[in-house]
Amino acid sequence: MNLQRYRPIAAIFALCAFFASLTACTQQQQNPQEVREKTAQATAEAKSDVKAVAEGIREGWDRNKPLDINSASRDQLTGLPGVSGGEADRVIAGRPYDSGGDLVTRHIMSKAEYDKIADQVTAKK
Repeated sequence: MNLQRYRPIAAIFALCAFFASLTACTQQQQNPQEVREKTAQATAEAKSDVKAVAEGIREGWDRNKPLDINSASRDQLTGLPGVSGGEADRVIAGRPYDSGGDLVTRHIMSKAEYDKIADQVTAKK
């Protein structure tokens, strides 16, 4: 996954942390060394937060892992090829499933529709 497009988000987090530390510094009289230490601490915290956000994005948007139809949200289901909002609602209403093939046997979607997403879904118990 290309995380290059999320660099601006990381930069915004870092800038917010930096400006938050500057704002705190202007409200109280502090010596320059304290300001540098607090800025360094805020920057380190922001860097850690950015890494956590990037990791969350990487895990949440990993298209290589099948989507569990027993726990997927409506938005996740509609993100599958050819799945409409109505179909996603029917999938959610018909839970739980023993296998992805249950979507066809329970007439939630047609075989042709299921074939489009078969390799992208699973049914975990």
